[in-house]
Amino acid sequence: MNGFLIVKVNSKYCDYLRKYDSKVPYNSGLKELRPFIGVLFYIDNMMYFAPLSSPKPKHQRLRAKPDLIKIDDGKLGVVNLNNMIPVKENLIELIDLDRTSDDISEKQYIKLLKNN
Repeated sequence: MNGFLIVKVNSKYCDYLRKYDSKVPYNSGLKELRPFIGVLFYIDNMMYFAPLSSPKPKHQRLRAKPDLIKIDDGKLGVVNLNNMIPVKENLIELIDLDRTSDDISEKQYIKLLKNN
């Protein structure tokens, strides 16, 4: 794989990981569109993805650090490298940024991801 992918990670797998690391983000129910970006690393047949966080006022106040990448100075969100997770390929679903949707939330989210 070349370049970065924007994916959804299987929510049951995230639930499993959360048993061992409380920082693994929730991505079921209302959070089912939560995107992850990667592949940041590929080690022993595992791809490593980091969660993208939607914009929050605190992101603009935070300083960029090696483990936190601010997107447009935090106005468009952040990438939390310290929360990256290992994922096998069969547990991801590629987010198609060219897809059209009738769902307003999904439409807004795809627009936000395209702007990043």
